[in-house]
Parts: sequence; C-alpha cells; structure tokens
Amino acid sequence: MMTKYEMIIYWSEEDQAYIAEVPELAGCMADGNSYQEAVRNAEQVIAEWIETAVELGRPIPEPKGRLLYA
Repeated sequence: MMTKYEMIIYWSEEDQAYIAEVPELAGCMADGNSYQEAVRNAEQVIAEWIETAVELGRPIPEPKGRLLYA
C-alpha cells in the first residue's frame, strides 16, 4: 500500500527502534527494527486509523502533500 500522508521517521535510542510518525493523523505512529519495517508498519496503521475513523463517523484529513519552502 502506498500512502500520501507525510511520515517522519527517526531512530529512537530509548526504544532501540525506528519510529514512524504520521503528523496529519492524530496519534498515528508505528515502529520497526529497520527503516523499511517502520514504514510498512506505519502504512498498516494509517489504513487502520482511516478504517476506525470511518466506523466512528469522524472526518479523515486530506493528505497535505509536499511542503513548500520559501
């Protein structure tokens, strides 16, 4: 699955894992032992986040896309 939501991926020394945060979806984050695993897990969590929002009748933010810098 390919996602259009922004992901922020970084190494967490405390967790000894890569963390993938999805800032456009409140509380949406995942981890993994590798960068690729963190991205795969985040894509799964995004799908679950959206599925849950639909079930609860909550709005789903549109992906903002690429940030523009001056």
